[in-house]
Amino acid sequence: MNWENEGFILSKRKFRENAIILEVFTSDFGKVNGIVYGGTSRKVKNYLQLTNKIYLNYVSKSENRIGYFKTELIEAFAPRYFNNKNKILCLNSITSILRILLPENQKSKNIYNSLENLLSHFDQNDWFLNYLYWELNLISNLGFGFDTDKMSNINGQKYINIKIDNIDYKIPVFLISKDNVNINSNEIYDGLLFTRKLMENKFFIPNNIKFPLSRKIFENKFLEIN
Repeated sequence: MNWENEGFILSKRKFRENAIILEVFTSDFGKVNGIVYGGTSRKVKNYLQLTNKIYLNYVSKSENRIGYFKTELIEAFAPRYFNNKNKILCLNSITSILRILLPENQKSKNIYNSLENLLSHFDQNDWFLNYLYWELNLISNLGFGFDTDKMSNINGQKYINIKIDNIDYKIPVFLISKDNVNINSNEIYDGLLFTRKLMENKFFIPNNIKFPLSRKIFENKFLEIN
């Protein structure tokens, strides 16, 4: 089984003395693991950073066995933000959530495109707002979304209370109206709190999986962002 594709790095772990196992979210093959020989060398490991976009040549003798990657850097995202703790926390949140929620070897083009769009606009001042909308999009594409069409009479309100699967949620109205004018940090924080609780109740708790710590830390740090 051979293919070529591009993808974003979700994780890496040491495999042997000079090799690593790389987990990548690809545009055409979904989440895939592969061995990178020479992955511990300084030249290679410097660009095998989380969220970096890479070109992949994948070779596997069997669909039931892990294959091998040859990699080349396309675009480096993570190194741009090494001096920004909040953005690094956000990038770690992205990879942690995708590692858990994405199915193996299953194409998820809409999710891939939304991730690519998020990272390409990560230098904008409202990057944290883009991240929040990205989470909502992810939840919807995974089939955990909620129907906003029935929500009415939200004009002039900051929050609404709704039930989803008999669980009460408090939602900042801007998430529904997409009106981003005059949003304060408390509303963004509450938006992150809502998406976390929705993901926890829809997926993490039913499957007895711990919610990513990096995402919780990012949420708690958010009020410090200017």
